[in-house]
Amino acid sequence: MPPAPSPAAPIASVLFVCVHNAGRSQMAAGFLAHLAGDRIEVRSAGSLPAAQVNPAAVEAMREVGIDISAARPKVLTGEAVQASDYVVTMGCGDACPVFPGRTYLDWQLDDPAGRGLAAVRPIRDEIRRRIEALIAVIDAGPGAPA
Repeated sequence: MPPAPSPAAPIASVLFVCVHNAGRSQMAAGFLAHLAGDRIEVRSAGSLPAAQVNPAAVEAMREVGIDISAARPKVLTGEAVQASDYVVTMGCGDACPVFPGRTYLDWQLDDPAGRGLAAVRPIRDEIRRRIEALIAVIDAGPGAPA
């Protein structure tokens, strides 16, 4: 009997970065992991990570069937940036190191910190729209406009 095929390697890796790694970047990572599965490697980090993920972000994602409650904010490292094909920043300014050969995207999104669920929902929905567009770019392959 032939050996079982090994799972395909991810076609790309994406790092989401925001200041606290507690809201926007966690929601983006949750959507990308949910929508792309193992096809795309997902990372998230923050320049000044919070102690926990924003509870309103967790609840907003739960409403659309994605559980990010086990996620933990992580500190941004140069290694994480170097290991990623796409680096998506969300309000972290110049805190993100730049390395050649990476695609950098800056998504201007409202910060959900200190906001209630009703205010976080539109941010969540905009993140989903952008994630779906990013997946389409990644699926189109190298050279496709980001």
